Amino acid sequence: MTEITIRRPDDWHLHLRDGAMLEGVIGDTSRHFGRAIIMPNLVPPVVTTADARAYRDRIVKAIPAGDRFEPLMTLYLTEHTSADDVEEGKKSGLITAVKLYPAGATTNSHGGVRDMDKAMPVLERMAKIGLPLCVHGEVTTPEVDIFDREAVFIETVLDPLRKRLPELKVTMEHVTTQDGVDYIRAAEKNLAGSITTHHLIINRNAILVGGIKPHYYCLPVAKREHHRVALRKAATSGDARFFLGTDSAPHIDPLKECGCGCAGIYTSINTMSCLAHVFEEDGALDRLEAFASLNGPAWYGLSPNAETITLIKRDEPVAFPKKIETGAGPVTVFDPMFPLHWDVA
Repeated sequence: MTEITIRRPDDWHLHLRDGAMLEGVIGDTSRHFGRAIIMPNLVPPVVTTADARAYRDRIVKAIPAGDRFEPLMTLYLTEHTSADDVEEGKKSGLITAVKLYPAGATTNSHGGVRDMDKAMPVLERMAKIGLPLCVHGEVTTPEVDIFDREAVFIETVLDPLRKRLPELKVTMEHVTTQDGVDYIRAAEKNLAGSITTHHLIINRNAILVGGIKPHYYCLPVAKREHHRVALRKAATSGDARFFLGTDSAPHIDPLKECGCGCAGIYTSINTMSCLAHVFEEDGALDRLEAFASLNGPAWYGLSPNAETITLIKRDEPVAFPKKIETGAGPVTVFDPMFPLHWDVA
């Protein structure tokens, strides 16, 4: 197969940042994707419906002329979030989900939740009104190894929460382990998972072998090879509980290439080419549309995009830039370490 047409995809986990960075990266998403769930971990974070409305206005203003793209807004859950404000945000149609960051789990998450009991009034209201909770599924306690954080989170935080609130709809974002895949598959209802582009391609060797590679460092960190294989099998299976959430997260190079580099990998520009390569390699090109374009909308109660995109396999590798220039500074593009021959026509 050298050509495939699918419904226009969506990105169910995206960082656009703000200001000059937002203006510099949004076109790489809006060219290919119809919608994206926008992460709220700005400085300061998007904690109220009013914050989300103002941020959405800034995003819409930055969309390149001619692109049709809809940002789906989220709220940053804190121990002081107002349940009434969350419900009003959902009723207005502005808020698609609420995001749980355990405090200290990733970039700009220091204001996240430390005590789940303090967030329960909001979570109970969300279960009642049918508003999904998106979770960064890692514990942050220092005694837990960074490669075990997802498994421990499932056992000590997520499973107790789901037993306490079985009607709460939960998205495990950027699943990185066999444990996460198995937990989602075992759930009877109200649990799904997004999978990133880069976690389908790299394992932890990409970060550490032959010298530290900061542009492969992300959170959750890439794990052992058998976890990567489990993610590939889940993504290419056609199982409706798994869908694309790139977690594309731009940082300027000086903040990546330093003594304490930021976590984040920028994949928006070449995600569809990477995915076509992965799905073709696994003999599953006929399931790419489900993963990228159908499963996510079904989970969030939306219709698939009416438009389509066509991917064409070129004889010569597609020439993606190694870096993009933004008003905030240069951002390095994800290098999958193999040539990409699939191109969005």
